[in-house]
Amino acid sequence: MSDWDSVTVLRKKAPKSSTLKTESAVNQARRQGVAVDTQQKYGAGTNKQHVTTKNTAKLDCETEELRHDKISLDVGKLIQQGRQGKGLSQKDLATKICEKQQVVTDYEAGRGIPNNLILGKMERVLGIKLRGKERGQPIAPPGKK
Repeated sequence: MSDWDSVTVLRKKAPKSSTLKTESAVNQARRQGVAVDTQQKYGAGTNKQHVTTKNTAKLDCETEELRHDKISLDVGKLIQQGRQGKGLSQKDLATKICEKQQVVTDYEAGRGIPNNLILGKMERVLGIKLRGKERGQPIAPPGKK
């Protein structure tokens, strides 16, 4: 028999990290003399994938407002007058230019973002110019210039 056979070595196992989630479990492990490492990792437990960058202050100091241009109210009034002059509802005009009714509503209210394709379609259906210097003037029928 060797000396090691009769001696029992008592080792304390460190508890699993899943059991050390609560404050009471951490305190109990400390009382038992187990080394406990308590560090909170930066951003742990949060679902933050997008963090603010250094350029946030630069963007806040930006004086120019970055927005889309809206269609002017006078063009909206021209669309409305031309549509009513032809006896069309907003839905009828939208159907003729192959767009949604909301597009016509937004253009008439001055909320729409100007699109030359849509304005061109409206000009053809309404028969009036909506762009350029000659706004509100009737468009000459095709073939006559």
